[in-house]
Amino acid sequence: MEKKKETEVKLEIQIDDDVAAGQYINMVVINHNDSEFVLDCIFLQPQALKAKVRSRLITSPRHAKRLLLALQNNVVSYEKKYGVINLDEGKQAPVEKSDSPVH
Repeated sequence: MEKKKETEVKLEIQIDDDVAAGQYINMVVINHNDSEFVLDCIFLQPQALKAKVRSRLITSPRHAKRLLLALQNNVVSYEKKYGVINLDEGKQAPVEKSDSPVH
């Protein structure tokens, strides 16, 4: 049998200056349907009654799972280097299943 040579593909990623500056967020609302996940990235100011969505990310279920695994891997790496990230029990985001349609 002939061995197939793997071709290395180099991806060039470009980023605009305004995107590179980033958006600070401290809350994410996640909704999904059968074909996509929508992550609304929000900045909530302390004691404010309103919050504004800074960015909306829409992705496939497969990519959402890849993102979950990548975040998990990075948190593990972070905690090995800097120590365990403690969550205030009263400040954790609620965990709920959303089967509602994405708007």
